[in-house]
Amino acid sequence: MRGQLAGWIAMPSDGGSKGAGAPKATRPRAAGESGAAAPEKGARPRFGPSDPFAAFPAPPMWRHTFISGLHRRLQPRTYLEIGVRDGTSLALARGKVIGVDPAYRIVQELHSDLRLFRLASDDFFALPDAFAHFDGLPTDLAFIDGMHLSEFAFRDFANVERVMSAGGVVIFDDVLPRNPLEAARDRRTGAWAGDVYKVVDALRRRRPDLLVLLVNTAPTGTAIVTRLDPQTAKNTEIYDSELATFLESDPQAPPPDYLDRSTAVDPRQILGLDVWDRLVAERDSAQSLAPVWETFESLAGLRP
Repeated sequence: MRGQLAGWIAMPSDGGSKGAGAPKATRPRAAGESGAAAPEKGARPRFGPSDPFAAFPAPPMWRHTFISGLHRRLQPRTYLEIGVRDGTSLALARGKVIGVDPAYRIVQELHSDLRLFRLASDDFFALPDAFAHFDGLPTDLAFIDGMHLSEFAFRDFANVERVMSAGGVVIFDDVLPRNPLEAARDRRTGAWAGDVYKVVDALRRRRPDLLVLLVNTAPTGTAIVTRLDPQTAKNTEIYDSELATFLESDPQAPPPDYLDRSTAVDPRQILGLDVWDRLVAERDSAQSLAPVWETFESLAGLRP
């Protein structure tokens, strides 16, 4: 905790400065991500030092600050979290909440109407009444932060998209590794992004109907996906055709724009958009959201 606080204090305030001075995560990610087995009691993994970080603009905020801002702007009626861990991000939620993690250890005070599932995400989605807690409402906000392997993360997204509202938002964590070693499938560093970046890259290439924005947050970046299509049948085809890429062994080779974050958006710009109120008011009506998507397209550089 002292190390994390020191990282916050030392974070540069100028989000445009270049260099490898981006804040580092100071706490290793505990096991218990979706799809992972719980560690043996008392086991403490040891990881070697990371390679030097790529040069990229210093993130102006941490991921939890950004997620908190999304909760504030989107005001989700329902929130789904894959990969609960210790409850830090779960504590940001209000309303009806579902958390999924095979080995969660909650140490935070929570403030929502919550149901927890101590399951791997594949097993959760296979339940016939998985979303009964939402009382028939679709999911307005989902956070995918489970197993840091691309095949797991893509399956999580495919399952999540089916239950989202028309104006829903999906958040991916750990999509901007700071060097190839941090992107390894076989974890070797304390702060571990894994190869989740491959999922976002596949969605950007194969699903032009989606709006996918990389977001420059500390420590290892986030992405948001919206303009979702719960009725789509495309994800199965994409998964099958991309699976060989997902399973490629180390070393990994993240695209240059992921390492240098040159196509990542400043999270302050996203939270500062003036269309959030309309998105909240019209989130169950896909036909009314065209002006909202145009604004997001402009921010993503898809419109002049």
